[in-house]
Amino acid sequence: MSTSATGGGTRKRRHLLPLVLSLCVLVGCDTSAQATSDSGRPDSVEELLPGELETPPLSHPLTQAPRARTNGLDPELLEEALARAASLPRLYNMIIARHGEIEVERHFRGPGPTASANVKSVSKSLLSALVGIAVAEGYLEGLDQPIMPSFRDYLPEEPEAARSRITLRHLLTMQSGLESTSFNNYGRWVTSSNWVRYALTRPMIDEPGERMVYSTGNSHLISALLTKATGESTLAFARTHLSEPLGVQLPPWPTDPQGIYFGGNDMQMSPRALFRFGELYRNGGSQDGRQIVPEEWVEESWKVHGRSPRNGDAYGLGWWGRESHGYSVHFGWGYGGQFLFIVPALELTVVFTSDPVSPREGPHNRAVHDLLDELVVPAAIQGKPSP
Repeated sequence: MSTSATGGGTRKRRHLLPLVLSLCVLVGCDTSAQATSDSGRPDSVEELLPGELETPPLSHPLTQAPRARTNGLDPELLEEALARAASLPRLYNMIIARHGEIEVERHFRGPGPTASANVKSVSKSLLSALVGIAVAEGYLEGLDQPIMPSFRDYLPEEPEAARSRITLRHLLTMQSGLESTSFNNYGRWVTSSNWVRYALTRPMIDEPGERMVYSTGNSHLISALLTKATGESTLAFARTHLSEPLGVQLPPWPTDPQGIYFGGNDMQMSPRALFRFGELYRNGGSQDGRQIVPEEWVEESWKVHGRSPRNGDAYGLGWWGRESHGYSVHFGWGYGGQFLFIVPALELTVVFTSDPVSPREGPHNRAVHDLLDELVVPAAIQGKPSP
């Protein structure tokens, strides 16, 4: 596993067929950005490599700073954070919570804080929680469970040795070794007749566990594996074991041609629901004395299992990681600027939702990260006196 970070590169552009454009509008492109003409119709798709110049570089491993002993948020820094957030034209909502209490909830435009919206690839963090629950309930064997026995119908009788070594861990950490279905491969994948077969039969470009290669096909295989193991849809399992215990709504989201719920993209949750999910993880998978996600799964999810080859950000089990002012920051990240940030040592949970359709997401993503680093985290570090 490589742990080196590479510098920023040039953005690569690809133009897909109009058929793919129409599908992207319906089901939501993976990490593609849509350029919009004056008429409001998308007229091209620009493939954007995630992480390039979008988040601050991570120059050293994640560490744990001493737990902050402040309360609330510094009023002056908070006022500045609100003003900057209001100036971001694509930002929909911002929620800032400290010690489990919402300090700020602002709606700027678009769907409000209680309205379900497409959280894009934050879905990968939610899907990871479902896997942890399924392992604890005995539906899945564990992280080192080989996946190929569950997909025999899609493969030759004797698949090559490397493909046979892919485990659940490799899918969650984006280290399966399979060619990516994201970026310039995304359109071909989601227009295929069988998403599971397409993802599963991609060429092996690495040994499993060697290198992180971001691919939503990995996540969709997890959804298919969950469906097979539990005997119910990913939606039904998620409602019974996650959203209902949390007390939040989880509407249906798109499925593949075989009816398997899209794994790792296009789940629908409100900003307040994301806040509750973030608090669940901040509290070690427990809410109101009930252990919903195993605590050890939360800990494992936030460990550094790999790093993005483009920006050096850490990646765990469906969660990204970096540092801010010496504090570990764990986050779910969805295209267009959907973010769930958790800073455990500061007891800080922050949600941002944004316009999910945009010609370029990089500058907005960087602005959100800067807002967190330059104002929100310092506001928590300085805090304010207790009443």
